[in-house]
Amino acid sequence: MKKIALVSGASSGMGRCMVTEIADRFPSLDEIWVTARREEKLKSLAEEFPGRIRIFPGNLRKQEVIDSIVSALKEEEAKICILVNAAGFGKIGPEGTISARDTSGMIEVNCIALTVLTEAVLPYLHRKCRILNFASAAAFLPQPEFAVYAATKAYVLSYSLALGRELKRRGATVTAICPGPVTDTEFFSIAEEKQSIAAYKKAFVVSQEQVVRQAIEDAFAGKTVSVCGLPMKGFRAMTKILPWDLILNYYN
Repeated sequence: MKKIALVSGASSGMGRCMVTEIADRFPSLDEIWVTARREEKLKSLAEEFPGRIRIFPGNLRKQEVIDSIVSALKEEEAKICILVNAAGFGKIGPEGTISARDTSGMIEVNCIALTVLTEAVLPYLHRKCRILNFASAAAFLPQPEFAVYAATKAYVLSYSLALGRELKRRGATVTAICPGPVTDTEFFSIAEEKQSIAAYKKAFVVSQEQVVRQAIEDAFAGKTVSVCGLPMKGFRAMTKILPWDLILNYYN
């Protein structure tokens, strides 16, 4: 049996950081399978870890990419010990300013592709597989001027919690990763095309290495949600205690 990790969104940001961390922490894995749109970046990643990376370039919005992964799993008789769904993107802006293509893209990548890939590989999970789904602190409550992105991440959080319950009897766990603003990623260069991040959110900034290390530790501790940093943990607690209407009044 070939033991692997499978990471989507592996070409940059926290997906790429996750590959590096997994490679360092889990040398017993036979291979790390990675997928993302940008083939040249995946090839560059493979050069960093000779013999350990297998690439599946392509857009996860296209079924053939997922089919190629499933076919390889079957042919190689591989079992997924770690599954990381890191593919995703967001756009900041008030209603009517984000293109239909970007709006539908957020839903398709953040929700549909994540779900379809996860459901497709369920038969190939190792008995004690750890699934790590990148959600966001935006999942904790509705976010005006970040409405669609926050809604997609609320979906990821809800789906992860439900799937985790279902897989518990198999010994597998699902952890929703819910970071706030993260440095050294391409996220905000894409998200801030129309509008900048709110100034107060800068108080919650953490590094991608912090997020990834915390996520792995939380996943292997069996936690259902991973939140990095005391300020963001406090924010999550606030969204559980205070009425959302009261918090959202800040935006008016």
